[in-house]
Amino acid sequence: MFHGSMVALVTPMREDGAVDEDSLEALIEFHIAEGSDAIVAIGTTGESATIDETEHCHLLRRFVEIAAGRIPIIAGTGANSTSEAIDLTRCGMQAGADACLLVTPYYNKPTQEGLYQHFKTIAEAVPVAQILYNVPSRTACDMLPETVQRLAPISNIVGIKEATGDLERGRRILETCGDQLDLYSGDDATAMELILLGAKGDISVTANVAPRAMHQMCKAALAGDRELAESLDRPLRALHRDLFVQSNPIPVKWALHEMGMIPPGMRLPLTPLEAPYHDRVRDALKQAGVPARVDV
Repeated sequence: MFHGSMVALVTPMREDGAVDEDSLEALIEFHIAEGSDAIVAIGTTGESATIDETEHCHLLRRFVEIAAGRIPIIAGTGANSTSEAIDLTRCGMQAGADACLLVTPYYNKPTQEGLYQHFKTIAEAVPVAQILYNVPSRTACDMLPETVQRLAPISNIVGIKEATGDLERGRRILETCGDQLDLYSGDDATAMELILLGAKGDISVTANVAPRAMHQMCKAALAGDRELAESLDRPLRALHRDLFVQSNPIPVKWALHEMGMIPPGMRLPLTPLEAPYHDRVRDALKQAGVPARVDV
């Protein structure tokens, strides 16, 4: 349903934590101009954990309004409460999002049966296209391939973002249910390899700062051109690594501020990138050929 480089967009904030909607509009225009294939709104990188439901729904409407059909919008609507996830997913559908991305419930650590019932209930309650999202490093909850296989026949579950970086797991999902749903990487460092195996794209943090390069790399990998994909991915590898020197989205928001694209704000309990990491992220941006300042 979706393919290529899908940027997991930051939510730009001023120093007081208020969302900067002017910067948001500029970022969306930047990604349209630079060739990103879709935008994920208010996901993990968008600081969904500190955005309340009213604000969440308002921002999803703004994403759709600004994009105006020029780029697909995938709304992050996951929660660790099934009823809350239903409400957010309904907001995403009513806002006009092309699909919703639903992370596995965090903190309460459901069983595999609980995960199956959670996602099945949301899919039955809200008839919008839905993408599952497995990121156990953040949620302490791992949705196993067997559970993905059980969910795959549900018609409006159209994909899964698999962020473990485990290529063998990705291969297994492709083999067991790749004809029923699309697989997307959620790990920039292994995205190229997963796409070459058969995934349809990458929901990317790196694409925030290097959208055109990520689009080109994903396009080459989707075409099966390993040599070209590797040559495009090589300069990005330091970014894939160093945008995670502290918890995402701390480094990528610092990088975007350094590029002159957003204010420096984020919401507690996240705090700005610590000074010892500044040169490391700057060097990664240089290796990727990202300009020090970007006109938007």
